[in-house]
Amino acid sequence: MKQSIWKIWLIMGLIILALAYLSPSLFAPLPSWWPDFMPKDKIHLGLDLQGGMHLVLGVKVEKAVESTIQQLASDLKQDMHQARIPYSAIKTFSDNLELKLPTDEDKDKLKKLLEEEYPQLELHPITAGPQPRFQLKLTESEKRRIEENAVKQGLETIRNRVDEFGVSEPTIQRQGERRILIQLPGIKDTQRAIKLIGKTALLEFKLVDDEHSLEQALKGEVPPGTEILYEKAIDPNTGRAIKTPYLLEKKPLMTGESITDARIGFDDMNRSTVNMSFDKRGTRTFARITKANVKRRLAIVLDGTVYSAPMIQEEISGGNARITGRFTEEEARDLAVVLRAGALPAPVEILEQRSVGPSLGHDSIEQGLKSIMVGGLIVILFMAVYYKLSGLVADVALILNLVFLLSALAALRATLTLPGIAGIVLTIGMAVDANVLIFERIREELVLGKTARAALDSGYSKAFSTILDANVTTLIAAVVLFQFGTGPVKGFAVTLSLGILASMFTAIVVTRVIFNLALSNRRVKTLSI
Repeated sequence: MKQSIWKIWLIMGLIILALAYLSPSLFAPLPSWWPDFMPKDKIHLGLDLQGGMHLVLGVKVEKAVESTIQQLASDLKQDMHQARIPYSAIKTFSDNLELKLPTDEDKDKLKKLLEEEYPQLELHPITAGPQPRFQLKLTESEKRRIEENAVKQGLETIRNRVDEFGVSEPTIQRQGERRILIQLPGIKDTQRAIKLIGKTALLEFKLVDDEHSLEQALKGEVPPGTEILYEKAIDPNTGRAIKTPYLLEKKPLMTGESITDARIGFDDMNRSTVNMSFDKRGTRTFARITKANVKRRLAIVLDGTVYSAPMIQEEISGGNARITGRFTEEEARDLAVVLRAGALPAPVEILEQRSVGPSLGHDSIEQGLKSIMVGGLIVILFMAVYYKLSGLVADVALILNLVFLLSALAALRATLTLPGIAGIVLTIGMAVDANVLIFERIREELVLGKTARAALDSGYSKAFSTILDANVTTLIAAVVLFQFGTGPVKGFAVTLSLGILASMFTAIVVTRVIFNLALSNRRVKTLSI
């Protein structure tokens, strides 16, 4: 009996702790007197139980490579100009660029510049002669690094945007080499979420070309170094889309890389705006741009769409800028979110999209709970009928097993999914399996004429190795499922693993303590088994 005292206190402590973690799920909302140090997290329901959105995005890593090539070409032009290396033409392609020299006298200078400043580029001669042409191609290791970073940065950017969006317990993880899995439980406005997640968010500041005719450009006579972009808005009276054309200088003066913060605001007419703040480098660049272009219009372009083109009245040196446009408060808020989270390093495309309605999730919960209740009731009745009072002891252990399992899900902030409920149902059957082995061993010992105490000790000791082997092998399988499985499979593996650990404790420790307490009473001479 003395050996069981500490076990009794352990079991009581675990029961109290489990009920504390289960309380937020059982009693929502929590009462006002609930202490701050007590658990407040409920059992989180997965996408299939509370509804929401499932997305698989493909990252277009080739666009990240192409963007890198264009940037390298721009940098190479500047470096060749500073090194006094003349060139006839530099053309960019998807994964390489071509360079043509006016003479072959500067080949050695070009090779030296590339070796010192551009080790990521390989030089391949195309044609020799008085005007040699070269192909500059990214090394394979550099290309792989760019593609890998595009997926990693895209994953982090999307995670930041979703966090700003306010979705609780989202699942955002890499799937394969170029895919990103996104699950947003409880989301209702799926189109808004898709628009927010997939927006490239490439912010550029470009000058409006006032020297050339917009009308002539619209007729097809676009001046070199310029482009036509449109401002899009919805007419509040007719509901039709309005497109306003702008003739802009193609080269951006500044991008959104220097943005440190973006918040929604309102102008004097109470219209929604987005107020931006720049870092030190961006502040200096923006001040230089505005000082050099007073009385000119500066277009703010996001993903190829003009949001506004205000006139620069004076130098802006405070490190702040404002985007105005005909958008709603919700659109302004979403725009601020993507600007704060940063631009995607490469565009993404939707490869798979599914929406789960709340009603389907509600039905799944009802069916899952019904299966747990029916399965549990059948097991409880069988144990009580077949093993009599000892069966009731096993039933108590089974109930505690469910309490420990659900509280562990809440404590670990694990997500309960429909396959997870299947894992709970399987755990119910496995929970009494250990007790069946123990009880059959005890029966064998009683048939041999041993006393109740001796039969109990022998039954537990002989069945322990078999129980341990069976549960450890199942636990290993569950760990493998969790390591290599996807979301639903992981949900099953989590509940199965926790259920195995809880069932071993309740079947071996809890039932043994109850039997020891019963046999400590001198009036109990036999076991009802």
